[in-house]
Amino acid sequence: MANLLILAVAGSRKTQGIVEHCASLPENRSVLILTYTQANQAELRSRLRQHAGDHHNVEVMGWFTFLLRHFAKPFLPFKFQGQRILGFNFEGEPARMARGKSRFLDSNGAAYACQLGRLAHELIAESGGALMKRLESIYDEILIDEVQDLSSHDWEIFDALLRSRISIRMVGDIRQSVLATNPRSKKNSKYSYANAITWFRERETEGLLEIQERTTTWRCHPSIATFSDTIFDPTWNFASTHSENINVTGHDGVFLLTSKDIEEYVSRYEPKCLRYNVSSGKKFNLDFMNFKVSKGMTFERVLIIPTGPIQKFIMSGAYLTATSASSFYVAVTRAEQSVAIVMDNAGESLLPFWSP
Repeated sequence: MANLLILAVAGSRKTQGIVEHCASLPENRSVLILTYTQANQAELRSRLRQHAGDHHNVEVMGWFTFLLRHFAKPFLPFKFQGQRILGFNFEGEPARMARGKSRFLDSNGAAYACQLGRLAHELIAESGGALMKRLESIYDEILIDEVQDLSSHDWEIFDALLRSRISIRMVGDIRQSVLATNPRSKKNSKYSYANAITWFRERETEGLLEIQERTTTWRCHPSIATFSDTIFDPTWNFASTHSENINVTGHDGVFLLTSKDIEEYVSRYEPKCLRYNVSSGKKFNLDFMNFKVSKGMTFERVLIIPTGPIQKFIMSGAYLTATSASSFYVAVTRAEQSVAIVMDNAGESLLPFWSP
C-alpha cells in the first residue's frame, strides 16, 4: 500500500474512518494505531471493540509509549552501552548544558519526554538499521491519528517511517493544530502546528506520500462550516467545507452577542461556553471550557469569548496567526447548530447580532 495522508475537516468522522479501515483489513494484517492524547486512545479502543473486535492484530498505542517501547528501551545500549530506561519523566527537563546520557535521562534513569523524540531519532542511525528492521518485522501497517499534534524530532522519525517497508496511513486536520508532543523544542519549528501542512506537501512532491482531502462535515450546520472556512488566510489553500447537517432548530448559524444579552442567551439556549484560557472572560460568571480542552468534542451550541486578535479578525477581517486561527477554528467547529461570539462592537462584520 502507498503511504497516505488524509486531511479531513472537523466533524468528518476521522476516528470512525480509521476504525472502518481496520475492520476492512485481512485479520492477519498486523496494524499499529498511534495517537497523542489518552482520551483519543480510549475512544479508538472502544470503537475497535465494537466494529473490529475480531481483528486481534490491531494495537492502539500513545506516541510516547511507541517511542519508549520500540526505540528507546530496546536500542538505548547502541548509544549508551550498558544503560537502560528505568522510567518516564514527563515534566522534567535536562540541565541547560547537559551532554551525553544526562541530556536524555534524569538521575533515576527515566527518559525525559521533551528529549524522547530526539533520542528516538538518533537511535535510528545508531542502531545501524536494526531498529527499523525490527519495526518492519512487527507491523505491516502503522496508522497515525491526529497527525497534526506531532512536532520537533517527530518529523525526522516520520521521514524514516515513510521510507520504510511499513505502509503508513495518517489522518488529521491541520486546521486543528492546537496541541504538540514537544511544544518547547525549536527543532523543525517551521513545521509547527498548522505549518505542518508544508512538511506534508514537501513529502508529497518527493513522492513519499499521497495527500487526500475529505471536506464533508456531518457535524457543523452549513453556515458554521462556511464561516469556519474564512478563519484561515486563503493562501493556506485549504479546500472549502461541505456540510451534510440538514437539521433545522430555529436558531442555526453564527451570531454576535452583546454582553448585556449573555444571561438571556445562556438561559434560553444552554450553549457550551468556550474561552482561550483562564484569563479570558473573567467578568462573566459562566461555566467555561478552554478551546484546547474542547478539541474532539461536539456540542449542539457554543458561546465563545473571543481574544483580542479574534475580535480584530471579526471586526476588520485582519487574518489571525496560524496558532490563533487553529484555536478559533477548534472552538467554532465544536458546534452543530449555533455559534455565539460575545462582542459589543461588530465593526465591519456582517454577522448578525442576536437579540431577545
